[in-house]
Amino acid sequence: MRKNSIKNTRINVEVQKELSMLINREIKDPRINPMTSVVHVEVSPDLKTAKVYISVLGDEESKKATLAGLKSASSFIRGQLARSLNLRNTPELTFVIDNSIEYGVHMSKLIDEVTGNLSKDTQDEEPYDDEEQVENEEPDDDEDPNDINSDDSQD
Repeated sequence: MRKNSIKNTRINVEVQKELSMLINREIKDPRINPMTSVVHVEVSPDLKTAKVYISVLGDEESKKATLAGLKSASSFIRGQLARSLNLRNTPELTFVIDNSIEYGVHMSKLIDEVTGNLSKDTQDEEPYDDEEQVENEEPDDDEDPNDINSDDSQD
């Protein structure tokens, strides 16, 4: 089975769903933060190993404690996976902290800050009014604006 095959993709999604459910409902370890989510799972094509990317909402200490709790519970999680999923081999789990969600939130805050500063700068400047300039322009003396028979209307 190739790494990017449809079958492997389906297995990745199923393992991700089961792991998410197991971590949130079955594991009672106090080190594991309740705001832990499984972001992505990569199961190897031979189904021997799986990398589990997790995101933890909290500080660095909470992340480290959650990672330690998950590593200590990995054999229990693997056994529960074997019971719930009908796979030829149950993969050995490797947990990895994924900071992409926090990075995205940080970038979003930076963008909001920059756009907030830009909108404040544009509010301070006086807006350019096109109507004032049109009203101040004087029509040419040669042309009568009400004249229907002007050169512009001839075919």
